[in-house]
Amino acid sequence: MSYRDKLNKIGPRKLLALDGGGIRGVITLEVLAEIERQLEKKLGRGNDFVLADYFDYIAGTSTGAIIAACLSLGLRVSDVLGFYIESGPLMFSKARLFRRFWYKYDSTPLAKMLQRKFGADTEFGSEKLKTLLMLVLRDATTDSPWPLSNNPNAKYNTPLTRPGCNLKFPLWQLVRASTAAPTFFPAESIVINEKRNLFVDGGVTMYNNPAFQLFLMATVEPYHLNWPTGEDKMLLVSVGTGSGANARSKLTPRELHLLYNASSIPAALMFAALNEQDFLCRVFGKCVVGGWLDREVEDMVEKRGPVFPKLFTYLRYNADLTADGLKALGLPGIQPKHVQKMDSTKYIAELREVGRAAAKTVRAEHFF
Repeated sequence: MSYRDKLNKIGPRKLLALDGGGIRGVITLEVLAEIERQLEKKLGRGNDFVLADYFDYIAGTSTGAIIAACLSLGLRVSDVLGFYIESGPLMFSKARLFRRFWYKYDSTPLAKMLQRKFGADTEFGSEKLKTLLMLVLRDATTDSPWPLSNNPNAKYNTPLTRPGCNLKFPLWQLVRASTAAPTFFPAESIVINEKRNLFVDGGVTMYNNPAFQLFLMATVEPYHLNWPTGEDKMLLVSVGTGSGANARSKLTPRELHLLYNASSIPAALMFAALNEQDFLCRVFGKCVVGGWLDREVEDMVEKRGPVFPKLFTYLRYNADLTADGLKALGLPGIQPKHVQKMDSTKYIAELREVGRAAAKTVRAEHFF
């Protein structure tokens, strides 16, 4: 089956959205492994079952883009997890000393690994992809977010012969661009209509959590899918890489200097955008599972909003990586600083523990 076969499928639509977060994608993968295991059992399938058999549309930002592309190609979650465990440290290979003024890590090893994993010649419109796929990039040249889809009916995907058709871009290069986190990796240069544009991590857009944007691209008329909405007609599953507010109760005004703001504001904006996407999904979707957003709205499970009945059923899986959050997961021995950084490749084993703990809220009945 190709992703094109999903266009005319009969029955409820199933969407999967995966957050950005560097090596913390291991947390996502442990949750996905449990989802795959429970769906396989519920559907009575053997170990040939893959999540691409169940989901129609998969989206990812940054590390989520890597995972989304792998799943869309029909890989088992265990294969993708193995790729992260074996190749994770190589993904974060230190750049040469004179380059570290611009970025911390060399992108060459990651680019080569993606080419081997996907195939250097595999295009975004390849029939190898078994689901519709959405990847989030940011075009630094035009200062604009790029949520790209392989939807063959989308404006810039048809016809295949049009100059700059998005479906002709190499899949590995789009994924590499989506992972090009500023200060961590250099930008990815992509030629569009004979002009060279620089692309960086989609996590520095509003779509580090791409869930609500995925819903829009599946339903809004200009995207040319127009999938029907309703609690029984659409399922949206969103999986995070863990989050944790950096609370500092003893912060003083004197500490709010330029260096502090330069280092903290980008992360604060990304955290706020991630939560806003999640909140929108819980407002317009029927939230069945998900942790607290804040003390006022709590988790929004079974809570009403401006639309009733809701437009889709929504499941959100994530982990709180603060000390209190890890304790609540039954992991008081794990240090937050070990699992909060995007490049903590030394602590993959601990990230896996966090993911397995977060996956305990997965219930097969929520998916049907």
